[in-house]
Formats: sequence, C-alpha cells, structure tokens
Amino acid sequence: MRKEFCESASEIVRKNENAALLLGDIGVFGFRQLLSEFPLRAINIGILEQSMVGVAAGLSLAGFTPIVHTIAPFMVERALEQIKIDFGYQRLAGNFVSVGASFDYAALGCTHHCPADISILSDIPGTNLFIPGTAGEFEHLFRSNWNNGKLNYFRLSENVNSVSYISKSKLQLVKSGESATVIVVGPIIDRVIESTKNLDLDLIYLNNLGPEELDFSGIEIKGKKVVIIEPYYSGPVLQRMSSYLESNDLRVLQIGIPRKFLTNYGTPEEHYSSLGFAPRDLYQRIKGFIGD
Repeated sequence: MRKEFCESASEIVRKNENAALLLGDIGVFGFRQLLSEFPLRAINIGILEQSMVGVAAGLSLAGFTPIVHTIAPFMVERALEQIKIDFGYQRLAGNFVSVGASFDYAALGCTHHCPADISILSDIPGTNLFIPGTAGEFEHLFRSNWNNGKLNYFRLSENVNSVSYISKSKLQLVKSGESATVIVVGPIIDRVIESTKNLDLDLIYLNNLGPEELDFSGIEIKGKKVVIIEPYYSGPVLQRMSSYLESNDLRVLQIGIPRKFLTNYGTPEEHYSSLGFAPRDLYQRIKGFIGD
C-alpha cells in the first residue's frame, strides 16, 4: 500500500497545481523525486506533527488540497487537537494518510501502536474514514476521494487481503448464508473467510466509513444476528448502525482490538494471534455466538 500511495500521490501532485504533499519525516525516500521537483508543494516538515497539520490547514485555506503523511499514532494521537480544530471545526478539506495501522510497528513497542485511530477520528464530525485491504483498494479510494472537499483519513497497513473488493457500494457481499451476518472491515477478511468457511452465514466487506449512517436498504441481517469484526478498537461500525439497530431486533457481537496496552514485543501476527484474531479463535467466537 505504501508503494501505491507514493505513486498515486506523486502523480496527483504533478498533475494538479492545487495538490500539496506534507511529510512528517516519514516516506521521504519514496517521495525524494517529488520533493526535488516541487519544493513549494512537496515538503518534509520533519518530526513536527502538530505544526505539519497547522501548515496543512493554512494550505487548505489558501485553496490547496493537502495530503499529509506520517505514522498513525504521531498523526492521530499527537496532533489530534490540530486535526479537530484546524480541519474539523473549520470544515476544511484535506487528506491524512497514515501508516502503521494497529500493530505494524509491533517491534517498536506501544509508542508505535495505534488501534485507537478510527475510533478517535470517528468523533470529529464530517470525517471520512477509509480502511483499504489492498493496494488496489487504496488506489481506488484515494484517487476517487482526495479532492472531494472533505476531511479524509486513509489507514494504510502492511497486512493485506489476497483479493481487492472495489465497488460503488460500501457494503459488499462476499459470501451468502442463512445463520447470521458477519461484517468485516479492511485487511483482515482473509482470516475471517478462513475461519468461517464451514459456517452458514453472510459475509459482508467494508472499507469505507463515512460520517453518516450505513445504508442497509436491500440487506437482511440473517438470523437476526450480526457479528462486526474490526482491526482496531470496536465501535465505529456499530455507531453507524444505530438507527438500523433501533428499528430491528438484532443480537450483536463485536470483535475488535481489546482496549488495553500491550507491553510485550513481537511481530504483528503474534500480537493479532494473542488478541484472538487467529482463524481458529475467530471460528470459536463466531460459532459460539450464532449457535449450532
């Protein structure tokens, strides 16, 4: 995904005089040519995340569409006030593209973890949240939305799906069944497909969370049971189903990253497995919820 981001963002800056790229000392090598070609519109701000967001807001006010890039915890958690006030409150347009996802930098410890990013930004009104599962999905979402006049957050991950799911519909049916409906977000659907291959259920994929309610028209929650699986702190999808849940008698199981600090080190896969995201663990939890 990072390679695709470099290619897409570089092309956009080259072809659009209103596009600007700001780096927080991350991705500098990948953008080295662009930084040289466009020193006034492609700038490495350095390890100054709050200032970087402020500069991006100034560019947005001046008619540019900024593309801001750094590691997720440094962008979302360190510069949250600037994103909230400079962009959210003033309703400015801009694109925040992170790397690191929840535990991509697992070997560097808790300072580089960020399972809270989607939940945090969900609380800034008007924010679009994109959680692509492949480089192809990112390219489609980024090129289609970078200049939409809104505040956008793109969450890049080293963990990718084997298949790209690209559709105009946010809710994409991957598998049909009758016992329950499972909604999966972003780059974990392969392990969910593996864990549910012997279960009779609908599997729906989602990589695009806007600020509005999800549209469930034409979709039936099978067995009146819905499982929501998110690769970050649970909540954003359920939040966007509130009206639907109020008008339907449904049981809900949320599976997400537990809200706790991880003090051990290891690989991303070791972290996910220890948190119950191994296919066998997912199978047991889903099967236990939907019953025999």
